[in-house]
Formats: sequence, structure tokens, C-alpha cells
Amino acid sequence: MGQEDQEVLIRGGKATSTSAESLDNNNGQSYEQSSINQGFSKNYGTLSPPSPTLTADNLTYSWYNLDVFGAVHQPGTGWKQLLNRVKGVLCNERHIPVPRKHLLKNVSGVAYPGELLAVMGSSGAGKTTLLNAIAFRSSKGVQISPSTVRLLNGHPIDAKEMQARCAYVQQDDLFIGSLTAREHLIFQAMVRMPRHTTKKQKIQRVDQVIQDLSLGKCQNTLIGVPGRVKGLSGGERKRLAFASEALTDPPLLICDEPTSGLDSFMAHSVVQVLKKLSQKGKTVILTIHQPSSELFELFDKILLMAEGRVAFLGTPGEAVDFFSYIGAQCPNNYNPADFYVQVLAVVPGREAESRDRIAKICDNFAVGKVSREMEQNFQKLEKSNGLNKEDENGFTYKASWFMQFRAVLWRSWLSVLKEPLLVKVRLFQTTMVAVLIGLIFLGQQLTQVGVMNINGAIFLFLTNMTFQNAFATITVSYILHIFAQLNIVFYRFLHPNCLYSYVRRAADFIAVTLTSSGKQLLNCHSS
Repeated sequence: MGQEDQEVLIRGGKATSTSAESLDNNNGQSYEQSSINQGFSKNYGTLSPPSPTLTADNLTYSWYNLDVFGAVHQPGTGWKQLLNRVKGVLCNERHIPVPRKHLLKNVSGVAYPGELLAVMGSSGAGKTTLLNAIAFRSSKGVQISPSTVRLLNGHPIDAKEMQARCAYVQQDDLFIGSLTAREHLIFQAMVRMPRHTTKKQKIQRVDQVIQDLSLGKCQNTLIGVPGRVKGLSGGERKRLAFASEALTDPPLLICDEPTSGLDSFMAHSVVQVLKKLSQKGKTVILTIHQPSSELFELFDKILLMAEGRVAFLGTPGEAVDFFSYIGAQCPNNYNPADFYVQVLAVVPGREAESRDRIAKICDNFAVGKVSREMEQNFQKLEKSNGLNKEDENGFTYKASWFMQFRAVLWRSWLSVLKEPLLVKVRLFQTTMVAVLIGLIFLGQQLTQVGVMNINGAIFLFLTNMTFQNAFATITVSYILHIFAQLNIVFYRFLHPNCLYSYVRRAADFIAVTLTSSGKQLLNCHSS
């Protein structure tokens, strides 16, 4: 939207101003006061849950007074920054204040079970930062204010409790391309479902998830490696990522940009999957940049972010009313999502005016009816059922060390055997060496000369094995390379859910080493 379009939006042939001056028409009145003065009697901003009963399986997640600070990147090369750190340690300058940026400013919100909450805003509004903060996944250098309150069913939680109940689907998908979708889910079930669950029950759960997320047609298709091995489409990979998290039936699902890189049809199918999960009583929170009008209608609640602040929280219909009464009415036949993102964006060249407009919108919402209702709801949530007390007393690994080792060994063997380039090279190498040695020593007789030639063949075989041991660094490098690839996926899925530790990481390395060593022995035997 250009500069002139930012000031004037056409609605039914009439010009509706959305500039900072139009927001002053209310004479400093809040959204609620403005609506009352204009005779608007609708009760909007009601954040009551769809169901009054809260249980341990239906989680209401709320956060209040969320302030997040991030370190400001210091200019200079990497060596200069390293020398400054060393200087600070040697000179005992450890308490030098580090410049920090206020990323999230007094952000509050609530997500109820059975609802799909979409966090929207322009780039840099703080959507991903908010998701990382409420999921206890903030990166190094990011600090959260001690006054921040995060509640599950009114119960204050820590990172361990949150990660045990929450499934987090990141923006980028990490899979082992040589596995099929079904094999991937079976592996996830083996290492993530409770240890008392039988193998039959795990397979049944995998089949159920495949059916629920419409993965039946592609369950036996290789996941694939983009640019190298053809496999699942973008939408199927996203649904597979959701299926991996849905195996454990988590009551809370958080998704970061699940529609990024997808066309409109695939994006709609992915959001429909999330909508279906929310209708089963799950609490679903997602971030989305600029959804289509069809996607926008699927959201039960929207949370609009701008400059690290909350600009609106409520239903899509309430958002239309809110922006209308602050002088930013959405035109007819216009995508409301596009309109809100454009109104809350910082226009290049007009940063001061844009930030002033955003501040007035956020201030109107902060003093309005919705914000007061949220404060009242926080007090009510603190008196609710809370969480299951049995789940609060510590956390045990869902799969034992041996179960994880067996699952990783099975997965590593499959991934090595089904690696197309590796299998082709090894097969060609083994075949050519066998044919070459066979042709050289073809037709040997059991004479004195023939026996000497046979001894030479045996010596050649032993030399081949000796060189493989002499160049063991190549094998070790290969093992470490495979381990690094697989460990990223294993760590990605298991560590955030409190299922992975440094001791259990040894299971992955040992399994990959045994798989690679066994394959080397088979090659030597074939030679």
C-alpha cells in the first residue's frame, strides 16, 4: 500500500482516513468509550471460554505482562568481539551493561481449548518472539522479565511442565529423507509414546494419526530430500510434522508459520488440519504472516501484534468493529487480514507517523473492555482446577534407554540401506572389485603355481582389509557425518519434549556406528 493509499482507503465510494490524525477524532477516548458515545451497544471483546469446564486434558493457556528483552548486535568483526570478551574477563569487567532492545512490551493473552488462535502481524512485529516466550524456547541472549506470568489452567508453570504438555511445530521441517512417512511416524511412536504402551498400541496410534491427518495416500512414500530425492509435497511434509506431534496427543499445540512456502490450496489444507485438531478440544496457537480471506474465516480468535505490543485480541468479527470505531474501517470486498497488517505496518520513509498510529491503536486496546476482561479472567483462572497433581511430581523419560537404542538402531539401518547414492556407490564398488579379482585369478589349478596364485589372492584380500583399517578415519568421518545428520532430527524432536539427554545421545551414536560398521563388514565379506 503506497503513501496515499495508506492515508485513504476506499469504502463504498467514500474515503475513510486511516492516518494518525483520524485516530484523534475520538479526542483521546478509548475504544469502549468511543463505541458507547456512538450508540454501539454490542457486547464485544468477550473472552469467555467455549466450555466452562477445565480439566487436565483441556488446557487454557494464558500469559500476562510478558516483557522480553534481546541483546543488541554490536558492530565489529567476530575477532573484535572475541577480543572484547577476553578483555572483559581479564580486566574483571563482567558487569558492563549490555545494550538491550525491548522486543515484547507488556503482552497479555489467553488461548482456550477448542479454539484456533492466530497470531498475526507484519514482519518484525514480535510473532515468533511471542511464541518462543510462551513455549519457553527463547534463544540465548533473550531475557524475559521476572514479572511475567504464564499459567496453564491457572497454575504457574515452568519450562519442564510446559514442554511435557506442549507440542511445538517449527517453521522449517527436518526429516530423514530416506524414510517413508509411515516409518518416520513409527520411529516417533517408539521413542515418544509412554513406555507402558505396547507395540501393537503404538502401531494403532500411528494408523489413527495417518487417517486423521489424511496421510493415507502418501504413508509409503519417501519423505525425500529437496533437490536430490523426490518425495512428499510441501503440504504433506507439514501434515507429517503435525502428525509427529499429534502421536502423543498433546493438549496444547503451538505452530510457527505453518503455511510458509505453501500455495493457497496447500495452506488452506494445513490450516484445516489445525482447525480439526482444535475442534477435538486441543488448544492451538499459530503464527501466520498474511492469510487469505478463506484462511482468515477459519480462525476462532486473532491476536494482532505491532512493534512488540498487542493491537487486538478477539474474534475476527470483533476486530472489524474495533478498527471501525478507531477510524480505520476495513473497505468492502477487502481481505481483513491484509488490511490489519497494512494498518499496523511501519511504512518506510514514514516511520514516525506509522509508529504514532500503531501506538494509538495499541493504547486504545489496552484501556478498552477486552483488556479489563483479560485481567478478570486471570483472576478466575487462578482459582480453577489447575493441573493434574500426579503430573507435577517430576518427569520420567517416556522411553527407556534400551527402547531408544533399539529404535535408533532400526532407523539408522533403514536410513543407511535406503540412501540411494550410498547404496549405488557401495554396490558398484563391491561388484567391480569382486569381478576384477575374479578375472585376475580365473582358472587357477591346484598345482604348485596355482597354490602360489591363490596365496596371492588371499594376501590381496587381507591387504584390502588392512587398508580399510588403516584409513579408518574415512569411515569415522562418514559415521560422524551420518550421526550429525540424524542427531539434528533426533535432538530436534526429543530434547524440546524432555525426552533426550546427553546420556541418551550415546544411543544414537552407538546405533549409527554399529550400522556403519556392519555395512563395512558386509562389503569386506562381499569382496
